[in-house]
Amino acid sequence: MGDGGAAARAANLVKTYGRGEAEVVALDGVDVEFARNEFTAIMGPSGSGKSTLMHVMAGLDTATSGSAYIGETDLSKLNDKELTALRRDRLGFIFQSFNLVPTLTAAENIALPTDIAGRKVDQAWFDEVTRRLGLEKRLTHRPAELSGGQQQRVACARALVSRPEIIFGDEPTGNLDSNASREVLDILRTAVDEDGQTVVIVTHDAKAASYADRVIFLRDGNIVDELRNPDMDTILRVMSGMED
Repeated sequence: MGDGGAAARAANLVKTYGRGEAEVVALDGVDVEFARNEFTAIMGPSGSGKSTLMHVMAGLDTATSGSAYIGETDLSKLNDKELTALRRDRLGFIFQSFNLVPTLTAAENIALPTDIAGRKVDQAWFDEVTRRLGLEKRLTHRPAELSGGQQQRVACARALVSRPEIIFGDEPTGNLDSNASREVLDILRTAVDEDGQTVVIVTHDAKAASYADRVIFLRDGNIVDELRNPDMDTILRVMSGMED
């Protein structure tokens, strides 16, 4: 555990879509904490609310009621401009679809959030991250000139270089083959173990979740189970029990 307090937490988080008969409850009063310097995976069947939980926690979507906190900051108290600044200055993101800017080189994509935040890129850290991710010879390439796995490594580098409080990953290995998946998960694991990062990912893949320190399971908008130091077999057993 890092220094006191959770990196992020949800307090009685409710998210509904639609009204009346058509109302869908995506999150049904979720309470959860994500510890600093820990790797957490969020799992659950389709429609369980796992992506919604991450999107609300990361300020990409607003809660219907309850609160999501990043550190001590209550996201429900922020306006759009403040939320945008918080995401930019304090969070890192890795999505299934890479979300790279096609006209920028790998190096420019990696530096982009730091540039937009008006901060200087720490060159020594940039060099360390890109070397660790095997991107040194790819920095002048644009996304179209990179493989899927290389694009996702660029997205990882972008998230790591800005040294965010939390890296959120939404199915970060979803579009990758098993080799590239393993690379990305190793990168995230190392970020937690060696750099004191905090990582929270949503995944449907038991292999990916087995890299985490903790897995939480959602069903019907509620947390129904959690595992610490999970292995693939235990994760699969819990998941198969939830499908019933």
